[in-house]
Amino acid sequence: MQDKHGLLTAPIRNVLRRMTIPMIFGMVSILMFNLVDTFFISLLGTQALAAISFTFPVTFAVNCITMGIGVGLSTSLGRLIGQGNHEDAAKLSTHGILLAIVLIVCVSVVGFFTIDPLFTLLGATPNTLPLINQYMQIWYLTIPLLVIPMAGNSAIRSTGDTKAPAIFMIIAGVMNGLLDPILIFGWGPIPKLGIQGAAIASAISWLSALIPSIYFLAKRYQLLTFPHFATLWQDWSQVLKIGTPAAITNAMNPISGALIMMVLATYGTDAVAAYGAAQRIESILIIVLMSLTSALTPFMAQNLGAKKPHRSFAGMLLSMRFSILFQLLIFVMLVPASLSLAAIFSKDQSVQHMIWLYLIIVPVSYGFQGVVMMLVSSLNALHQPMKALQCSVIRLFGVILPSAFLGSYFYQVEGLFAGIALGNIAGGIGGYLYGLRLRTKYSSPNTEASGE
Repeated sequence: MQDKHGLLTAPIRNVLRRMTIPMIFGMVSILMFNLVDTFFISLLGTQALAAISFTFPVTFAVNCITMGIGVGLSTSLGRLIGQGNHEDAAKLSTHGILLAIVLIVCVSVVGFFTIDPLFTLLGATPNTLPLINQYMQIWYLTIPLLVIPMAGNSAIRSTGDTKAPAIFMIIAGVMNGLLDPILIFGWGPIPKLGIQGAAIASAISWLSALIPSIYFLAKRYQLLTFPHFATLWQDWSQVLKIGTPAAITNAMNPISGALIMMVLATYGTDAVAAYGAAQRIESILIIVLMSLTSALTPFMAQNLGAKKPHRSFAGMLLSMRFSILFQLLIFVMLVPASLSLAAIFSKDQSVQHMIWLYLIIVPVSYGFQGVVMMLVSSLNALHQPMKALQCSVIRLFGVILPSAFLGSYFYQVEGLFAGIALGNIAGGIGGYLYGLRLRTKYSSPNTEASGE
């Protein structure tokens, strides 16, 4: 079990490639999930597109809880698997998934009863609030269905298997793509449900991923067992020690996005709709980086558990350099297609123009954003989640937001987008330099890269 997938012995480049490629296909399907939602909802009009744009920071922030638990599970399980301790790994996996369910249910209850005040605070208008309610009421009631596959997939990836979680994500993405037009616009005996239909389609697709995830966890990897209440609190503490800062780290992006959206709301509904659509496109443009971060964490965790820190940090720096070069190539390919992409997501000329502006300014900086993503994953693998959180806070609130707000003050929407790009570049340069320091510190023969 310890090196079933070759994380400790195969060449680093080959291991990361083998782990990343399945994740790309899986994440493409999930992010297409969001793009499909955005496309079909945009056909309902600008108000509906603005409503779904307002929901994005909130839904992502709630998902960050499960994502944080997933990071805590992946890094802790990776260490145990690297050490060959499968019995404790099964207990930790079970307890971690239970923790994610409990937390999400609590947050969903609170969220369900605070929809109007929360979205009013974010800048939603009286015209968009009824649409937001239609979507978010269903979403809050059904989001627990997403918890098990999200946390479970993190546990499976900690073994080095990224193919099975990718297949589960593809199943969910295909199911959502099939159901969206049927439930949003109606078909045969099924009535037109509008934006509410998109939420119901999402819930059914989550259920389609939940079932195989449970099967693989229980049968193939034997990472589900009956809860051991004697060690439940200890394991919850272990997961939360890494998962809580990781969840806050993940939440930094939607929080900063919400602040940017509040500024854009002063420029009108068109600006909010454009930013929301651009964010969905962005999630596809950085899909390779997101997949690589998901692969990097278990790769580093297993190698650190097996006392091979030199492999861990070689993988980290390789991922950072790849991030910059790959995303610059994507940007060069994107520019000629930016007008066409903008036209797909809105028929309104003003919205199209602002989407186009975003796509020709911000994506040039994605590679540098990816450097910080790799650094955060590496620090979590080192069991240093507080440092990962500090890096995210500095990048977003110390660099990107001030730069974006300053740009907005002088050059309106265009300046805000330019400020985001400049902030990403500055953060990425600082992140790479910090990564070099980490390699020097923890690859020393006299230093154990545990972080604990």
